[in-house]
Amino acid sequence: MSALALLMENPAAAEHATSDYWPLAFVLLLSTFIGLGVIQRVSRLLHTPLMSLTNAISAIAVVGSILVTGSDYPLVIRILGAIALFASTTNIVSGFLITDRMLKMFKQPPREKPRESAGEQKR
Repeated sequence: MSALALLMENPAAAEHATSDYWPLAFVLLLSTFIGLGVIQRVSRLLHTPLMSLTNAISAIAVVGSILVTGSDYPLVIRILGAIALFASTTNIVSGFLITDRMLKMFKQPPREKPRESAGEQKR
């Protein structure tokens, strides 16, 4: 039985009809390749600011997944929202840990003050 025949038998199912996912898959594939191309060309000095930007984007994903998880959706969608919430939170926390570690690598150790010799003591 075709999808059109099923929709004709049950008009209420027309509201929940699936759309064409090929354009969405194409956009996902294209954005993946563009993102990889951009990230590969980023200098190592710009890694930390770029990581901070991706943390901000993940924060948006956390807000969206909280909305999906807490709303009145079917159980499967709420479980997927909880998985997205866990993944986004993990991404943010690990991103901040990596950023902090990289910033510590660039920190210079504190310089010791030169000691004054016994003959050059201040009066």
